[in-house]
Amino acid sequence: MTAAAERIRRSVEAVIEGKPEVVRLALTVLLAEGHLLIEDVPGVGKTMLAKALARSVDCSVTRIQFTPDLLPSDVTGVSIYDQQRHEFEFKPGAVFSQIVIGDEINRASPKTQSALLESLEERQVTVDGRSYELPEPFMVVATQNPVEMEGTYPLPEAQRDRFMARVSMGYPSADAELRMLAAHGSASPLDGLQPVAHAHDILKLIDSVRGVHVAEAVQRYAVDLVGATRTHPELRLGASPRATLHLLRAAKASAMLSGREFALPDDLQALAVPVLAHRLLLTAQAQMNRRTAEQVVVDILQRTPVPAAGGQPPAGAYYGQRHPGLRRL
Repeated sequence: MTAAAERIRRSVEAVIEGKPEVVRLALTVLLAEGHLLIEDVPGVGKTMLAKALARSVDCSVTRIQFTPDLLPSDVTGVSIYDQQRHEFEFKPGAVFSQIVIGDEINRASPKTQSALLESLEERQVTVDGRSYELPEPFMVVATQNPVEMEGTYPLPEAQRDRFMARVSMGYPSADAELRMLAAHGSASPLDGLQPVAHAHDILKLIDSVRGVHVAEAVQRYAVDLVGATRTHPELRLGASPRATLHLLRAAKASAMLSGREFALPDDLQALAVPVLAHRLLLTAQAQMNRRTAEQVVVDILQRTPVPAAGGQPPAGAYYGQRHPGLRRL
């Protein structure tokens, strides 16, 4: 199973130059049965990452280009009256696919954005009082520009909370950009990308992730991290219980990708920022102080004791001391 995941990772990295941590996070979210939100400025490869992940797996793929005039029925589907049979027939929308690429999701109106709420959480669509199951595996990879860009509508809190993780691509290094020019200058690298895993391989990987062991002390550590966001003085909205579940599932997927059958506090620490930050709302004072949600999560990681093997935190064992590089945030 780890070898199958490694093939997918190498396939995506062949297209996305110099971003191994972003590719690993995308694969982690896929195996944790979550959905990924990619947020960054235009032109840094958000859609390229989504397409590379989709083409690396032999699954059904659809792309939805979110625009201000997109209707909810374009996403979920619509019932059309069949005059020959004298009955309504359901025509599935673009969301009926195993991997759905939602390009620039925050350019659609809030009404259209809300059409995804049910499918993101319950993996089904209800039209005219009838529910339709979505295929498995099912993953939405949505891209969006920062909300300060013109022509965008901020995603509501309920929808952001349904995305397991948010990642920013960032600008590539000079060397990675040179390699990109050599690889992308004459043709798109997506043209030669072939599937390296099938849908049933993904289902087996997901089943393996479900079997990863999480000790009670690690579970309590996850609860402590998320609970700290609800009492932090710089936050007016903390993370939900769904965030705790997403953090634990992502940690199990990360452990499996590392070849382990058990999750560690290190897995939670590595995923806390991408899993929790996009769900948090800062207070007005924190915004005036130019604080970010990512910085608040790092602050919580530094203050929350790390459990030892016996379930009790060792003296002085805090995130900031084990990972001093994050203090610079």
